[in-house]
Amino acid sequence: MTDAEDIVETLKASGFLARDAAPDLHSLTGGVSSDVFRLDTAEGPVCVKRALAKLRVAADWRAPVERSHYEVEWLKTARAFAGEAVPQVLFEDAAASLFVMSFFDPATHSVWKTDLSEGRVDVGFAGRVGALLAAVHAGAAGSPEIAARFQTTALFEDLRLKPFLRHCAEAHPDLSERLVALADRTAAARITLVHGDVSPKNILHGPLGPVLLDAECAWYGDPAFDLAFCSAHLLLKTVWKPAYAAAFLASFAALQQSYLAGVSWEAAEALEVRAAELTAAVLLARVDGKSPADYLRTDDDRGFVRDAARRFVAATPASMNGLATAWRDALEAR
Repeated sequence: MTDAEDIVETLKASGFLARDAAPDLHSLTGGVSSDVFRLDTAEGPVCVKRALAKLRVAADWRAPVERSHYEVEWLKTARAFAGEAVPQVLFEDAAASLFVMSFFDPATHSVWKTDLSEGRVDVGFAGRVGALLAAVHAGAAGSPEIAARFQTTALFEDLRLKPFLRHCAEAHPDLSERLVALADRTAAARITLVHGDVSPKNILHGPLGPVLLDAECAWYGDPAFDLAFCSAHLLLKTVWKPAYAAAFLASFAALQQSYLAGVSWEAAEALEVRAAELTAAVLLARVDGKSPADYLRTDDDRGFVRDAARRFVAATPASMNGLATAWRDALEAR
């Protein structure tokens, strides 16, 4: 039985589809950690997602499939604060690590990473991403009820801290103490609901603004991680597509401004310090972690990112704009 046939049978057995239904199921461009399909039903298309036990990376990277249920919980929780900027969950079969959510037509919802790679850089859109993140973080901050539903530190360790920060600590022994301390501090935080994978590849650019997908790393922890993860991607794009570097840096600044303006649960300055430290570590992890950025294809590009990130991990600027300025200076000196 193929994966598609297995998923259809699962949806029939669980009652989402009628036993005599003959739906069309089409594989979509898959991610690292899940199978994703478009399911055409009589009521219209929906998206079906099933978690993989072994992630699609060169390294042997495995993660518990129950993360699928926490993604569903993140989507349901975040939708209360973000509305249509988060997909609607239509059905879940937790035992099969599978769920169904609303489908967004690629004709009207482009992938932000694709937009950036092709030079369609909308600085205002980056600001709206920042505002979206802040809305979710502000809405869930300080909630014992939400925190109780996301006891997922072990999952976040497996999916983010270990493959990114702790793996880099092994690859860079001279920075090990700082990276391990940063991972430990992040793991101990319990501030608000965190998405964990705020990457341009997981954000759709729709007519109403951004739509945030793929919350498999959902965790109640440090919101600085979400800001850092997205910010690192915008900096890395300047290496991938240097012709648009100025626009990427402007997008980085817009993201910070909108996000930090929405920080209401703690001092924005304190969060920004943590975000800068995490951004530096994520930059290093995108060359020497378990999930290196696939678009850093040359030794020269990887070497540039490694050298700059090492400097920033060792001595991190105190603000995100300070980090961006140091990154711009490094680009100009290349």
